[in-house]
Amino acid sequence: MTEGTPWTMGVTHDGEGANFSVFSAHASRIEVCLFSDDGAREVERIALPERTGTVWHGYLPGLPIGTKYGLRAHGAYDPHHGHRFNPNKLLIDPYTRELHGSFVQSPEIFGYDTQNATEDLSFSKTDSAPFVPKSVISDPALFEPALAPLDDTPVSELIYEAHAKGLTMLHPAVSERLRGTYEGLCSDAIIDHLRRLGVTSIELLPVQAFPDDGFLVEKGLRNYWGYNTIGFFAPEPRYFGPEGFIGFRKMVQKFHDNGIKVLMDVVYNHTAEGDHRGPTYSFRGLDNASYYRLMQGQPRYYVNDAGTGNTVNITNLPVLRMVLDSLRFWVTQMGIDGFRFDLASVLGRESYGFDPNGGFFDAIRQDPVLSKVRLIAEPWDLGPGGYQLGNYPAEFSEWNDKFRDTARRYWKGEEHQTQDLGARVLGSADHFDHDGRRAWASVNFLTSHDGFTLRDLVSYNRRHNEANGEDNRDGHSSNYSDNMGVEGPSDDPGLEELRQRRMRNLLATLFLSQGTPMLLGGDEIGNSQKGNNNAYCQDNPIGWIDWEQGTRALTDFVARLSAFRRDHPVVRQSYFLHGQRRARDAEQDIRWTGFDGQQIEWRDPGLQHFCMVLRPSAESAFAEREDDVVIIAFNRSYEDETVVLPKSPDWGIWTRHLDTNEPDMHPRPVADQSAFKIAARSVVAVTLSRKEPDNDQD
Repeated sequence: MTEGTPWTMGVTHDGEGANFSVFSAHASRIEVCLFSDDGAREVERIALPERTGTVWHGYLPGLPIGTKYGLRAHGAYDPHHGHRFNPNKLLIDPYTRELHGSFVQSPEIFGYDTQNATEDLSFSKTDSAPFVPKSVISDPALFEPALAPLDDTPVSELIYEAHAKGLTMLHPAVSERLRGTYEGLCSDAIIDHLRRLGVTSIELLPVQAFPDDGFLVEKGLRNYWGYNTIGFFAPEPRYFGPEGFIGFRKMVQKFHDNGIKVLMDVVYNHTAEGDHRGPTYSFRGLDNASYYRLMQGQPRYYVNDAGTGNTVNITNLPVLRMVLDSLRFWVTQMGIDGFRFDLASVLGRESYGFDPNGGFFDAIRQDPVLSKVRLIAEPWDLGPGGYQLGNYPAEFSEWNDKFRDTARRYWKGEEHQTQDLGARVLGSADHFDHDGRRAWASVNFLTSHDGFTLRDLVSYNRRHNEANGEDNRDGHSSNYSDNMGVEGPSDDPGLEELRQRRMRNLLATLFLSQGTPMLLGGDEIGNSQKGNNNAYCQDNPIGWIDWEQGTRALTDFVARLSAFRRDHPVVRQSYFLHGQRRARDAEQDIRWTGFDGQQIEWRDPGLQHFCMVLRPSAESAFAEREDDVVIIAFNRSYEDETVVLPKSPDWGIWTRHLDTNEPDMHPRPVADQSAFKIAARSVVAVTLSRKEPDNDQD
């Protein structure tokens, strides 16, 4: 091995050999371990000969593409001072693009002797190599030609959150050999379904390499969601199909060919190595004190702002570089269009707390690649001051849990929620309208992977997580759900109709609100998880979408909602609406009224219904359609009501377009143009349409 170079991290193959470059500030020696083609036998161990700053490096000529390898790090094993070096543990290269083999739960994967009474203070002398995957030297040709993200704005976006496996495992129109794979995810049946719904972006639950947690394996379960990353550059192999690694890139390309962006849910706040009792897979063994945030004064233990045992120390420059390198890899080499950052408040934590102008945010916003892709934050973590909704930089959108909870509570019938819903349907300006942020900053959602599905939201009052093996103690307890009198499925057709209408009302609220709508995959067919609101470990029919039990009528209604949103820019504006009068016609861009057409009484705690009249923003100089006027009426009361309409201009007529009480209704003119009926517990959208030309000749 020659000296090589430290500039490009990981392994770089130049056609004649491989350059190794590994960060570790505290190691005394880093070794590269080469394995047989099947990864079963270690054949050679070579120390990296050079160190430049904190980077160990070396070049090995003649090493072929596809070589299986791992790393071993020497140094102090001193948990009391934050160091956990143990050369008996084979380590995954943090920059590897591919993994070979599987994680096996065994005592050997721990850096300490699990039989010792002092637990992590002891030192394990057993070799972990047979029980961890091997890194692979990738063929550069796998990443050619370069894939580019789709280039458009998020104003008209519809995000569809889906699981890479669960979306297709039970889909009858997806080939059995492709179900649960990246290739199956982009099959014609799925593409056609998404295009029918008007989906512009599919957001995938974590697809970076992750192991199954030991406590789940012991119970015969698996980590289904994947929020436990260990390979930030490697696609998760469990979703590989016939084409393996290449299948991921082909999936992205096919989605792009059909005008659909691919977003990744990424987990950079913690790793799969857990707390001080966790396994040693990679970062812990390479440089525990650098990669993780440790307790001040007690560096044996980890800061746990993510609630999973450890917290990645993204304030350490080499660690920040790794995260940014990873993000750029997925964009430039794999064609990914954007990211949803899990527990993103962790990424903004400096030594003094959360900072929207902290190192991570500054770095990503100035990056010539990453500043141009879709950035979405989950704006909270479990640490002190971790809830930061609305406090992210203007380049980011944020998951808006306020929208989720208010929509649920309004339709459930709780007091004071009508007033709050008024703020939510206008993009939650109270949280987001500052520093030049746009309305699309609010990612509105009713449900997500975490919690009840839409169907379960109207069918269960309580969580039913018994299958998780935690005595039903896990999962959210504040669901704001409503079973409407019967817990779980019911054969009562009247109850079923009420549940269907409630789902339509919730979906209409989502699609007719300002901001970016996100639909949970399966909600459009009424998919149920049998009341499980924490299906993170259910890699089985509980967690998979049951397409055969789906409701086509609900899918049709979602498609109509999506088409209405696409055709009427006034319900998806970029600017926030504040009731300002427009210079062009002196009309307010948003006007609130009661059903009688008069000013609404917002102080009534039992307020049941309201109307809003939407016009293009008074602030925007580039209104897409000046004649686009939409009236949306929300009625959660148990009585049918009459809604008084404003007088239409000479050129227009009021047209009833959507009605959750008549989901199959075709658009039709309002009968007398002065008022319309709205059924109990329903939503109606009325538009101002141009009159048909009169072709009669005098």
